Formats: sequence, C-alpha cells, structure tokens
Amino acid sequence: MELSVIVPLYNEQQSIMELTDRVKEALADLSSIELIFVDDGSSDQSWTEVKKATRQCSWVKGIQLKRNYGKSTALQVGFEKARGRYIATMDADLQDDPFEIPAMLQQLKERQLDLVSGWKKTRHDPVTKTIPSRFFNRVTSLFTGIDLNDFNCGLKVYRREVIEHIHLYGELHRYIPFLAKLEGYDRIEEKVVKHHARKYGETKFGLSRFMHGFLDLLTLLFVNRYLQRPMHFFGTLGFLFLFIGGIINGYLTIEKLFFGANLDDRPLLLFGVMLMVLGAQIFSIGFLGELIQKRNEKQQRPNIKESIGIKRS
Repeated sequence: MELSVIVPLYNEQQSIMELTDRVKEALADLSSIELIFVDDGSSDQSWTEVKKATRQCSWVKGIQLKRNYGKSTALQVGFEKARGRYIATMDADLQDDPFEIPAMLQQLKERQLDLVSGWKKTRHDPVTKTIPSRFFNRVTSLFTGIDLNDFNCGLKVYRREVIEHIHLYGELHRYIPFLAKLEGYDRIEEKVVKHHARKYGETKFGLSRFMHGFLDLLTLLFVNRYLQRPMHFFGTLGFLFLFIGGIINGYLTIEKLFFGANLDDRPLLLFGVMLMVLGAQIFSIGFLGELIQKRNEKQQRPNIKESIGIKRS
C-alpha cells in the first residue's frame, strides 16, 4: 500500500461522499491507496454515509468509535490501522484540499523528509478564529523550536515510521510536529496549501481550545524534560523553598535566643514557615511522581463499535 489517507470526522454527514470523490480524483495517479474514515462517535448519519462510501469504493474503509473521544484519539486509531508506506491526514469538512496531497508527498520523497505540514496561508475562516490561531502558532513555534506557521493544519503527510513512534491522546494532535521531533524525526517542512470555506455544517471551533492548547503545550514541555525524573523538577523547587525558609527561620531564631527579639508581630516568621511547609509539600509531590512513574499502568483503549475493511491486529 503506497498511501493511507486518514480522515477523522464528527457530524460531517453531508461532506463524506463528496470528499470521497475528491480524494479519488486527486490520487488517481498513485499505485495503491486506502481512505480510512474514523467516525468519532457522530450523532448524525455520518456512519451511514461512510458505509455507503465503502460499498461504492473498495479502497474506502471505516471505523466507528463507540463515543466521542476527540480528534487525537480518532487519529491514533487511524494510525494503528493504516497500512500505507506513507500516511496523509486531513479534515472531513471539505476545507482541506486533497489535490494538495500529491505535491506534499513528492516534497516528502524528494527532500527525504519525515513530515510535511500544510500551511493555510490564505484562510477562509472568521476573524475570531484566525487571529487567535496566529498567536497560538507563534507561541508554539517559539517554545518548540520548530519553524512552522500553522501547527493546527489537518493536512499533513508523514513517513510511516513517524506515526509508529508517536502516540496521540487528549488534544495532542496540534503538536504532532513537536511529538515527531521529540522522537528524533526533525526533518520537517511546510507547504502552502489551499483552504476552502466551510460548505456544510458548523465549525467545531471554540475559544476554549486555545486555552486547552496552551495547557497541552506546557504539559508536553514538562513531560519531555521530566517524565522519567519528576524529582529533578519538584525536588529542586522544594529544596529551594526549604532552603530559603530555613535561612529566614534560622535568622529569626538567632534574634530570639541571643537578642531577645519579639517575634509575635514579625510577618517574616510566617513567611519563613510558609516557605518550609510549601517546600515540603512540593518535595512530596516529587516523591509521588517517582512512584507513579515506576508503575506500568495499561493505557485505556478506545472502544471501537464497528469497522469495515479493517483487518484485526
């Protein structure tokens, strides 16, 4: 299988057949492809449309999740079931253009890249979506050290080994380039792609996703540095607070014992005690982190309700 195209979807019943036709036309020159729709617990007739597409085209496959897990989990399920040497992802709302995939795939091969990410340079979205997105992308580029203009573009092409070494959960789909870089796949480039206005349905966008996005970024930065050694972070911070609190309380103790100072009205005493208590608590968090790190808990697997054309692994 040369290329697998993974399309996560949620309540996009009107787009599925049209998207299937577009993909078929756009990728007609490739030797072998598969199109995998991952229905993330849609409440409309999306799965009915997916089944219709699978009946009309043998290379179309479908996976229906039992409930709505989120885009990251839907993508991860698609990654695990894909059989292509190369993997492409795109959204189901017809805003991503499948005719961009062949050029992105060619760029990936010719320049021996690990990942090519789309850049919606000209966007057909409301200002309430584009301005926060630009700010989000600038901050993400600064903190991750990856020079991309559009981290959140759903249109991406990967080598297979990249998706085999990353694991998506929560809302980490925004940071796939960063996750790839953490695993050593740092040959990443961007390509300007066409972006179409939404044709059907309503956007799933909400302002809360940017707050969630920044929290996910902080989580990734922290986990990358301290997942295997949480005590290095919490222990250092806890020791610093204990040390400063100890100096303050030691100074006040000397004043009390040798100079008879009255400490009843000294806010510095409360500050020193607070630092020592806080330091001890942070130190304890470090110990708990170490204990949790030593445990090997089985990850919860998404519940697949039905699949079509997918071989059991």
